[in-house]
Amino acid sequence: MRRLIKSFGYALSGIAYTVKTQMNFKIHLVATVLVGIAGWYLQLSGNEWLWIVLAIGLVLVAELLNTAIELLVDLVSPDFNVQAGRVKDIAAGAVIVAAFISVIIAAIIFIPKLT
Repeated sequence: MRRLIKSFGYALSGIAYTVKTQMNFKIHLVATVLVGIAGWYLQLSGNEWLWIVLAIGLVLVAELLNTAIELLVDLVSPDFNVQAGRVKDIAAGAVIVAAFISVIIAAIIFIPKLT
């Protein structure tokens, strides 16, 4: 049981590190709060909340993985390397794709409620 509790501690430490060091993660967290407030105000249905939570989770997980990949690439390739740069660019691209999908989901849910 102690190992399980420790593993949660390590995971929370990783999230805390990302919050402290990654401006984009902070931006995503602010967007999460704003979407949550808008969803509450517009009284989203249960199904709509499921889609919103999935979209938020997708972006946050992508950003956490991007941060982990960037740190790992910097560790194994501290000097400039074209391939290392591509790996980092691809990981960042995954965040952009996740964010774009989330914007589409939000638009599908929120625009009809605002018109």
